[in-house]
Amino acid sequence: MSETNYLEEIKKFWPKEGPKIKDVPKYVKKYKNELIVIKYGGNVLIDRKIFNNFIEDISILNKLGLSIIVVHGGGPRIKRELDKANIKTEFINGLRVTDKKVIKIVEEVLIDFNNDIVNSLKKKDSKAISINTKINNIISVVPEKEELGFVGIPNDINLSIIKNIISRNEIPVVAPLGLDINNQTYNINGDTAASAIAKKLKSRRLLLMTNVEGVYDDRKNLISEIKPFDLNNLIEWKVVQGGMIPKIKNCVDAVENGVRGVVIIDGRKPHSILHEIFSDKGSGTLIRK
Repeated sequence: MSETNYLEEIKKFWPKEGPKIKDVPKYVKKYKNELIVIKYGGNVLIDRKIFNNFIEDISILNKLGLSIIVVHGGGPRIKRELDKANIKTEFINGLRVTDKKVIKIVEEVLIDFNNDIVNSLKKKDSKAISINTKINNIISVVPEKEELGFVGIPNDINLSIIKNIISRNEIPVVAPLGLDINNQTYNINGDTAASAIAKKLKSRRLLLMTNVEGVYDDRKNLISEIKPFDLNNLIEWKVVQGGMIPKIKNCVDAVENGVRGVVIIDGRKPHSILHEIFSDKGSGTLIRK
């Protein structure tokens, strides 16, 4: 197919707010034989308009033949269901203390959301496959800390399931849940799950969609690209604080362990995924060596 005809085909599904269409073939070539892990999480999970925008971007990447793995979070949805059940939980270093009652609700919410993503992608003519503790589980865990209860750290990832799905140009959609040696379900921090999968796959990119633009410097300016060493300095100097610290540490860990680049992008912005992958300017903050 000539490039002119190829661009005409892309025009049929390319959004008006997307990056320039003429650059798309160049970037498709760049990422064609690479793996991209995309983590969808934070407060952007609640807004349906943002969700639909995310689904459209993922389906476009799939239609262009790129190999993507989606990992989702679920914190705000979990909180909503726990509130409905009148269950109060506490947090230790940003991680929810998870007992038997809580893990049951967590698993139900995350699997329900997992199915929501899969079904929404199917409506966009993109075949997606659920990966969670009930079907196609790929994450083995060990407990994080005894006082956290059923919160786990990935200690092994079954890549054969993911690679098999990708080989059929389908999209693995992974819930941040895992099983221990006794088949007990554990909740996993979404960034930690995405980072573990990206590291094991040695992915070209790990995109973390959240509700901030990216990483800011001490003058509150967005940093477009930064190295792990400089990022650690921002934590030392308390420029990066609070909930961003564990996210940043996950990013640095991923880059130091085989992921070519990690990008924190604003999921609230229309087509931020497309702007990151199909433009030189990118979107958000790129972390790489």
